[in-house]
Amino acid sequence: MRSKLHLPPDRVEYARELARRITAPVQVFIDGHSSVTVERATLRLAGADGASPDGVPVPNLVVDRIRASDPAALEDGAMTRYVNALIKTGDSVRALNDKIAAGFDVMSLPLGDRAAIEVKADELVAGSMSRIKDNRNIRERKLEEWQGKNNSPLLYLIVATGNIYEDVKQAAAAAEQGADVIAVIRTTAQSLLDYVPYGATTEGFGGTYATQENFRIMREALDEVAEKQQRYIRLTNYASGLCMPEIAAMGAVERLDMMLNDSMYGILFRDINMYRTFVDQMFSRMLNAYAGVIINTGEDNYLTTSDAYEKAYTVLASQLLNERFGFQAGMPANLLGLGHAFEMDPTIKNGFMYELAEAQMAREIFPEHPLKYMPPTKHMSGDIFKGLAMDTLFNFVSKATDQGIHLLGMLTEAIHTPFMMDRYLAVDNARYVMNYIDGFYEDVDFKPDGIVVTRAHQVLDQTIEFMEHVEKVGMFDAIEQGLFAEMKRPKDGGKGFEGLVKKGPAYYNPFEQSLKRELGLSR
Repeated sequence: MRSKLHLPPDRVEYARELARRITAPVQVFIDGHSSVTVERATLRLAGADGASPDGVPVPNLVVDRIRASDPAALEDGAMTRYVNALIKTGDSVRALNDKIAAGFDVMSLPLGDRAAIEVKADELVAGSMSRIKDNRNIRERKLEEWQGKNNSPLLYLIVATGNIYEDVKQAAAAAEQGADVIAVIRTTAQSLLDYVPYGATTEGFGGTYATQENFRIMREALDEVAEKQQRYIRLTNYASGLCMPEIAAMGAVERLDMMLNDSMYGILFRDINMYRTFVDQMFSRMLNAYAGVIINTGEDNYLTTSDAYEKAYTVLASQLLNERFGFQAGMPANLLGLGHAFEMDPTIKNGFMYELAEAQMAREIFPEHPLKYMPPTKHMSGDIFKGLAMDTLFNFVSKATDQGIHLLGMLTEAIHTPFMMDRYLAVDNARYVMNYIDGFYEDVDFKPDGIVVTRAHQVLDQTIEFMEHVEKVGMFDAIEQGLFAEMKRPKDGGKGFEGLVKKGPAYYNPFEQSLKRELGLSR
């Protein structure tokens, strides 16, 4: 890529080296730990499904009973006991799930031969991995068949009715109006539930529950629209919160195409324990990497709690750290949809130039990444005309800097959940602007000593200074001190800390082993 900002390559590489150093001790911790939700995700991949009469999912029942019987038993991994029960009972996976839902305890059976358990587990792993690989192949065939039919950048729209069947109607309408990506917003506070609800859901506040059945329903609906339009429609949900790995597993099985999956979002903005979050994001990202799912990181959220001009360097620092964590989980650059946002105060003089500088900087530092660019929200008001003007400038910057994924802004952003007509106007505005300046990115350069170039160099220098400080104090202490997004989170506090599991000498997770082998991570 031809540089327009003349960023010193050695400085960019040094920033990446700082990210390597900062994340290295965190990775050591990750490698030695699991969590209750990693174990539940593993069980889901093995086929554990269903729920008890009072709605407790089978994976939760298995993990909870293992811990209740022997708190140390989970250090060996939940798959050992689940597969042992399959062998001892002679049941099919479905029959065993039904028994567990009805009250059967897998810990009531003596542990059999380890070699036999591993042989049976390998069968389950092979079947699940094959299904995920088939899903990836379906996506890739359709993208190849319908190559060139999507917008560039991809236009991303949200639905959030709370009812999956109403979501389907709105999603189909948005896709027919020109959206390339449909994101089903998750119901408020689901990220804090330490279980995944079972089945289709019709009641949610501010969004719809993320469940495997809801994923299946929406995937089927979008595939129907795609076939009619001969244009692949990508489906997005949230692999975040206390059930991050489980939702990644469900998404891989049901062929979701994108997942919101940040390394620190849950820590900073949902007060989820930092140790658990880092462990969970590793397993979820390995799954996403194998499934070919593009992740979207959450740097835009930094700018809701910090000033977008003064703290721009924290966004770049987080992008570099998210990139490094992604690489350590086997994700290639083309699956790392690093986030940023058009969120500066609209009263700042030359604010447009600063936004342009930071968007171009992200494009040049991460040339192979499908960057996800977020619209103005923090400074939106009830003035829909000004809101539309702000979104128009946002659309201009996105196309002018060759972003990859473009979340459409709404003129009614600050008033209510958008109507379908609002979505149509958002698509129409974006298409108008992006068509009108189609060749801008290749045709325009910036003055070497001008506002845009100067701002980009300033943010890179501030980022390096910030990351040098983070390296000195360490990642965990930096988060505890509130260096990211001005949010202080205690190392041993936060939600879900009790769900962290230290791997024992006999720890066994065949899916983790298989994923590491497939992704070239075996150490």
